[in-house]
Amino acid sequence: MKYISTRGRAPALDFSDVLLSGLAPDGGLYLPNKWPTLSSNEIGQFSSLQYAELALKIIQPFVGGGISKASLTKIINNAYNRFTATEVVPMKKIGTNEYLLELFHGPTLAFKDIALQVLGSLFDHVLVTKGRTSTIIGATSGDTGSAAIEALRDRDAIEIFMLHPFGRISDVQRRQMTTVQSSNIYNVAIKGTFDDCQDLVKAMFNDQLFCNRMQLGAVNSINWARIMSQIVYYFYAATRISSPTDPISFTVPTGNFGNVFSGYAAKCMGLNVDQFVIGSNKNDILTRFLETGSMTIKEVHSTISPSMDIQVSSNFERLLFDLLNKDGLRVKEFMDEFRNKGKFSIDGKTLDTTNSIFYGACFDDEVTKKTIREIYEETGELIDPHTAVGIAAGRAQRHDKNIPMVALATAHPAKFPNAVKDATGKLPKSPVQLEAILKKEEHCIVLDNDLETVRNYISDHSKVNK
Repeated sequence: MKYISTRGRAPALDFSDVLLSGLAPDGGLYLPNKWPTLSSNEIGQFSSLQYAELALKIIQPFVGGGISKASLTKIINNAYNRFTATEVVPMKKIGTNEYLLELFHGPTLAFKDIALQVLGSLFDHVLVTKGRTSTIIGATSGDTGSAAIEALRDRDAIEIFMLHPFGRISDVQRRQMTTVQSSNIYNVAIKGTFDDCQDLVKAMFNDQLFCNRMQLGAVNSINWARIMSQIVYYFYAATRISSPTDPISFTVPTGNFGNVFSGYAAKCMGLNVDQFVIGSNKNDILTRFLETGSMTIKEVHSTISPSMDIQVSSNFERLLFDLLNKDGLRVKEFMDEFRNKGKFSIDGKTLDTTNSIFYGACFDDEVTKKTIREIYEETGELIDPHTAVGIAAGRAQRHDKNIPMVALATAHPAKFPNAVKDATGKLPKSPVQLEAILKKEEHCIVLDNDLETVRNYISDHSKVNK
């Protein structure tokens, strides 16, 4: 399988090169040149597979011959052996044809573990095979950072510099990153927003001299392997609930658009999805886009669901590429306009196509807490604020209760204890790994939101390429 850039000006690459590259040299994001498709008969057979077995079935076509089946099987099995739930992603019924898919049973208690535990081992395998080293840089609004650090810590061929917005993530999220004692881990707090952190990462990837010298790699969802690994749980949920020909819907708390785009990829591969509902907090750029066809940046607001405190949804570019019939030049025009003017607009026909698949709803903190409380009263389950936003959106936009609706539970409630207790009066039980980080020393540097400052810090401290 070959991968192409959403902006149409980069050479097609195989999986291993896309894995190590992250962002395309023309500034675009990589996508497979065609979607592997599955028949309803093939999808029907998935219901008998364990999660790791299903992951191998879904991931292998995207990897192609670059990694042997035996090596890929070992990578996947090792990744999911670290999850505390036997099913990896257990599912619970919370209402009429309404389900909660728990994606937070990995090492850092967030859905990012599902992809990053695989990604870390893929990086290691490919780098060792090629005899290379890599400097990984990433930006996090909360959970990606800790999941990436846990997946990449103590690996000789890799160093990781993780940027997060200073004072804009929860104490638990910060400590999960800053208390890791490993010589290849660097935590950097940026005086700005997550979008500022993300812009810095993109700028460094677009600096080809710096990128090549440092052998940069990416762990954010701009890296295709992240999206690829998340496709699996959409098929897993669907084949546990209904037959392969019956429709199913998903509601996803969404900031950077990567999680829900993985579901869209599953649909392109043959999964019969009726609705993708996008839940947003007060940072409602995606909801506004679905209503108006205009993607317009506004101020970033701090909320109790900080992983969605975003105004630039990077992965939306992948969907735009598909909606525009893979016209990379048009995508580039839109993204240039977005960068220069802070907005772009699509035509009515393209918006209609988008609205036939995606539905959006946004909620403030009060509604989020109300939803946490309602779910607890209805089911006895405690949920985190991000999951609550997704459930509220699904209930607001669901158009057929005969079609199962699966809400993606993206983080353990103990990662946001104050918000959960404020909503329910009950403090979620803290898992052992969270209790431990409260006693450890933190390691982090605070830097200005300045490209040269951050780039110099990485150059001065990276040992991988010296």
